[in-house]
Amino acid sequence: MKISVCGKGGSGKSTLTGLLAKEAETCGLKVLVVDSDESNSGLYRTLGFKEPPTPLMDLVGGKKKLKKKMGQANIFNETSIGIQDIPDGYILGRNGLRLVSIGKILQSFEGCACPMGVLNREFLKKLHLRENEIALVDMEAGVEHFGRGVDAGIDAILIIVEPSYESMAIARKIKEISAGMGKPFWAVLNKVKSSGVAAKLKTELEKNSIDVIGVIPDDPVVFEASFEGSAFGEGAATRAAGEVLDFLLSRQ
Repeated sequence: MKISVCGKGGSGKSTLTGLLAKEAETCGLKVLVVDSDESNSGLYRTLGFKEPPTPLMDLVGGKKKLKKKMGQANIFNETSIGIQDIPDGYILGRNGLRLVSIGKILQSFEGCACPMGVLNREFLKKLHLRENEIALVDMEAGVEHFGRGVDAGIDAILIIVEPSYESMAIARKIKEISAGMGKPFWAVLNKVKSSGVAAKLKTELEKNSIDVIGVIPDDPVVFEASFEGSAFGEGAATRAAGEVLDFLLSRQ
């Protein structure tokens, strides 16, 4: 199952990706996390790694050489790509957890992120998961990845919603696009401080036919880990993410 985690910038996409990965690994699943957010550089620390993997963009020669290298011998010329096919250095592993990164914007005047979108689209389309494997994709903020067709290879879409008007607006837009693609989609509330806030968000989302499958509380354990750049410990957010994972697995 390949699951896209998307939403407004700052809504907590990377946080939920990390929480779900932790719970999936605890359940005995083999987890591949795909870091496809070109602007957020800290996901590897959230997952407990000391350094990031070499971006897959480097495997095809970087942004400038993408078109030429895609025609040369590498995993992207295969009809399918398994987790085991990704070369060492481009994938990090620990126990049942694996991490790959599509690429990052690293300097000024580097140009747009479109080549990374193309690479991400091809990778997710060809990614073949074995039994007991799950992929969690930390998408770039907003909806541009839908326009690039990145989500074509995804099985289900999670919309992360924080308590803000803009986050709700992005959720409605993602719902429209997801429905047009025929992809199942659900919302997960994040940074929720009270049951009253959760109820209000759920009511508004349900008016737009968006089902809420989980509520991640405003957990100090997550705040401390995010502030320190470390992996998440056990807390209310972890338990809530476990319930979201249970729902997703029941839909396989």
